[in-house]
Amino acid sequence: MDLQLKGKVVIVTGGSKGIGEGISRCLAREGAIPVIASRSVAESEQLAGELQDAGIPALFVGGDLSVPGQCRAVVEQTASRFGSIYGIVNNAGINDAIGLEKGGPDGFRSSLDKNLHHYYGLVHFALPYLKESRGAIVNVSSKVALTGQGNTSGYAAAKGAQLALTREWAAELLPYGIRVNAVLPAEVMTPLYETWLKTAFKDPEAKKKEITARIPLEKRMTTKEEIADMVAFLLSPRSGHTTGQWVVVDGGYVHLDRSIT
Repeated sequence: MDLQLKGKVVIVTGGSKGIGEGISRCLAREGAIPVIASRSVAESEQLAGELQDAGIPALFVGGDLSVPGQCRAVVEQTASRFGSIYGIVNNAGINDAIGLEKGGPDGFRSSLDKNLHHYYGLVHFALPYLKESRGAIVNVSSKVALTGQGNTSGYAAAKGAQLALTREWAAELLPYGIRVNAVLPAEVMTPLYETWLKTAFKDPEAKKKEITARIPLEKRMTTKEEIADMVAFLLSPRSGHTTGQWVVVDGGYVHLDRSIT
């Protein structure tokens, strides 16, 4: 299926590691132009260079998106380089374990800075370009927004807000033909996830087996490529009448009856 993304400029936050890397590579394979907005300089420069060598005019814009002014800078540099913006993939963030007992009010506000505020900021500054292109937005949220996890109030609040903003923006942007959807990963093996397993458990492999045994479809984790494929489809004109949706890509982990596992 041709997703009709060739030549379309898409900003991907956190676009050089984990799920974000998968999304950037998937968009490049579809002929889109990924703009990697990330504070991970080495990984981003390597990925952007690799894509450029393959003939994709990818761009890396470095900086911490939680810093005031950085979202505007990402949009301005992208528009200056390419003259247009078709899509936004809000993906950057971290499950920082700021709970009721750890972090306090200051930590909670900091968690929202890292996980939520830049979702709004990037879309706000990119909006004139999205109106012109009748583009699309995909917010990457998490199962935690639906299920809770424990001891991660900041991250859970941010992820829940991302879902609310998805439907709010879908409604607000109807007159401009801009579609807004969300993708919710659950258990995806990324460098951050692997680090969590190795640091939080004495036997990481046993814990991984315990988790995958609860995933109904094929008893395995979702791959970052499977998340990326859904993101690309929702960005594409081939999903042209889909907006305001929360799509859970998790092998049935959240919504199917646990008794079947």
